[in-house]
Amino acid sequence: MKINQAELIISAVSAKQYPEGGLPEIALAGRSNVGKSSFINKMINRKALARTSSKPGKTQTLNFYQLNESFYFVDVPGYGYAKVSKKEREAWGKMMEEYFVTRESLKATVLLIDSRHEPTKDDQVMYDFLKHYEIPVIVVATKIDKLSKSKKAKHLKIIKDVLELESEDHLVGFSAETAEGKEEAWRYVTSYIQS
Repeated sequence: MKINQAELIISAVSAKQYPEGGLPEIALAGRSNVGKSSFINKMINRKALARTSSKPGKTQTLNFYQLNESFYFVDVPGYGYAKVSKKEREAWGKMMEEYFVTRESLKATVLLIDSRHEPTKDDQVMYDFLKHYEIPVIVVATKIDKLSKSKKAKHLKIIKDVLELESEDHLVGFSAETAEGKEEAWRYVTSYIQS
């Protein structure tokens, strides 16, 4: 997909701030530092629409990026970052739950997982949560360029097995450096936007 228009519309903390108009939305979830901002920027060919940070836990709002005036990427706060207070984590949890459970224009969630490591407990909880609410999932295994050819398939299989990935969900090895997996990721995202 070619992205000609991309802008951050709002950073929301509650449902009353969500954009209106019912355009389809694809949520992006993952651990802090998994490469969500890099994923967004690579997918839309922008250097810095989504700000990457060396400090994990930077995204503390639901960031609605409108693309081609026809759909949204919704970047949700990263999870599993210890330096955030319990109170803050609970607030994020409520904010995310409200979004995932009530948002009718949410079509699917891209769950980003670092391909170099086994999915964490938090990754598993997130996947199970999405499945519980019957939200389709595209698992994107980031930083795949850091693995040798022989290890890629093995690591993808580990992710699939640990998450107990359901057959209707997709798994894509992705690199923000080399653009590996970008076309495949767009193919899945587009199928949900158009469904």
